[in-house]
Amino acid sequence: MSEAALKAPGVAVPSGDTNRWKALVFIALAQLMVVLDATIVNIALPSAQTDLGISDGNRQWVVTAYALAFGGLLLFGGRIADLWGRKRAFVLGLAGFAAASALGGAATTGPMMFGARALQGVFGALLAPAALSLLAVMFTDAKERAKAFGIYGAIAGGGGAVGLILGGFLTEYLDWRWTFFVNIPFAVVAAAGAYFVIREPEGGRNRSTLDIPGVILSTFGLVALVYGFTRAESDGWGDTVTVSMFVASAVLLIAFALVESRVKAPLLPLRVVTDRNRGGIYLSLGLAIIGMFGLFLFLTYYLQVVKGYSPVKTGFAFLPMVGGMITGSTQIGTRLMTRVPARLLMGPGFLVAGLGMLLLTQLEIDSSYAALLLPAMLLLGLGMGTAFMPAMSLATQGVQPRDAGVASAMVNTSQQVGGAIGTALLNTIASSATTSYVKDHIAGATAGPQQKLVQLQGLVHGYTAAIWFAVGILGLAALIAFTFVNAGRPGSTPVASGEGVEDEVPVPVVAH
Repeated sequence: MSEAALKAPGVAVPSGDTNRWKALVFIALAQLMVVLDATIVNIALPSAQTDLGISDGNRQWVVTAYALAFGGLLLFGGRIADLWGRKRAFVLGLAGFAAASALGGAATTGPMMFGARALQGVFGALLAPAALSLLAVMFTDAKERAKAFGIYGAIAGGGGAVGLILGGFLTEYLDWRWTFFVNIPFAVVAAAGAYFVIREPEGGRNRSTLDIPGVILSTFGLVALVYGFTRAESDGWGDTVTVSMFVASAVLLIAFALVESRVKAPLLPLRVVTDRNRGGIYLSLGLAIIGMFGLFLFLTYYLQVVKGYSPVKTGFAFLPMVGGMITGSTQIGTRLMTRVPARLLMGPGFLVAGLGMLLLTQLEIDSSYAALLLPAMLLLGLGMGTAFMPAMSLATQGVQPRDAGVASAMVNTSQQVGGAIGTALLNTIASSATTSYVKDHIAGATAGPQQKLVQLQGLVHGYTAAIWFAVGILGLAALIAFTFVNAGRPGSTPVASGEGVEDEVPVPVVAH
């Protein structure tokens, strides 16, 4: 291929560009920072609450402020990456995330902390889709794409558990403020490396004017949806504000879909989500995250409250799940992705994870870690790693380069909304089951130790009741993957043509 051809608009990074593997290191580092932050702050929350004098009623805003900004602005952040260029959005997102983390670590009041967390969410919403879309446009060869997304998928899946370990260490042996400050070296190294080694393919930007009505409707619609689920967890599903948020979200998101179908340059082109494969992936990923988010929460409480583990020991207890995710993503998913259709990795992957979840329905107060939790975590990790890796790759495959950012943002949006639903829905189920159990059994417990035992039994009963729902949700995710995802092997991937019609062409032909 001539030098002129390589520089032609729409041509992806050629296979001779060795810098893309160096770029993967810095993209993965940034992704690790974002995923770590989601769990590391939870570990530090009790200490931060005490130091800053945050009331019990307001402490949820440390988590909610981030979730609202991140979830609400993801589509906007993805389109900004398409407009400005993914490298520029990636570096700016890292710089802003580092500054917000420094502000959070230096916080002296509750409102200052809430503001810092909201800023982290804003820049995270710019950073996350830029990172995923960079991978999508830089790795187009089937085998290389499999390896790159295997690494990315392992980090996306296992980083949360690593955050529990790191958060425990920093909180116990240093100070809660270091759970924020630790982001700064991550961001600085990733931004500096990305600036010097990332070479984004030319011709992939979206030069259209920004869809302002779409930005407003999608942002407020997603914020209302995430806040509705967050509010349901603390105030109940029948709460007036909760119901109002869900109604407002439905109205805004329906209006958003109508606007996007009519404007010339939509924020989210409907072709991105109406594609059968991508739609199935967004839906199955969101459902899988619903189950996983609840599980992380329940197992953390089970290990610390019921089993008496320290935060550090709890973090280490999750390592088998991390190992399973890394193995499933980098070994099983990567090796098979170019040989079998994606649905034959995603569907069985969700089913294996569901089997691990099914084991956890047998949890009791005195359950053995080695006999029950260890095999369950290994199955969950293997299943999720195997399923997530091809899902993330296929979700951005065949997308026109100018839509790569917003398609990547939809992956993050499905995960973020899934996390909010999972935390609220499964928490509500667990709390109701616990309350009912304690009410039925507390009368027979007269002494203090007996009453405490009943309360612990009630907690575990609540966890297992919610985990049964998670098993069903993972089964539904598997069914959707088998039914909707019908793409062939990534060796013959759909690539958008100039007319917007997708044609099957071999992956090495990388013109979009």
